[in-house]
Amino acid sequence: MGTTTRGRPRSFDRDAALDQAMRLFWARGYEATSIGDLTAAMGIGAPSLYAAFGDKKTLFGEAVASFGARYGGFVTRALAEEATAEAAVARILHEAATEYTRPDCPHGCLVISAGVNTTNTEIADLLRDMRNWNADRFAARIQADIDAGLLPAHPDARTLARYVATIMQGMSQAARDGASRAELERVAEMAMRGWGT
Repeated sequence: MGTTTRGRPRSFDRDAALDQAMRLFWARGYEATSIGDLTAAMGIGAPSLYAAFGDKKTLFGEAVASFGARYGGFVTRALAEEATAEAAVARILHEAATEYTRPDCPHGCLVISAGVNTTNTEIADLLRDMRNWNADRFAARIQADIDAGLLPAHPDARTLARYVATIMQGMSQAARDGASRAELERVAEMAMRGWGT
């Protein structure tokens, strides 16, 4: 006797639907994106959304993870591949200028902008923790160079890491406000002039 499965198989491409949700959250933010907006963008009904992704908060978490895997890896690669913290940060800022102004995507960074004005503390905490985790990674890389004598101990690693994170957040907002890649590359160059001072 053969086995049977209950229910109908999904009639939509889950990855494509998740990509549409990610882009909508990226463009509008968490709070301003409704379930109706999501179902329209994803091309599915609300029951299919809930069955495939759970609630809006769970879908957002998946969208953020997808964003990180597809568009946020430049930070991790630079930290791993560059010989010094200074070289890694210079690369990160220049690549941010490119990533934040991609013509095929919403501008800026989803992790930086999607939580603006949200009243959902879990979402706000998730995004803040992700931004702080990046600052912690910057600080660890900078501290390694201080310990190796490649950087002076002043300013301290935490302050310098916060400087980098602040520049990135400003670049993200500037991209959303219409700054071009060339403008943001000049910002990156100017930011590096203040490196370690």
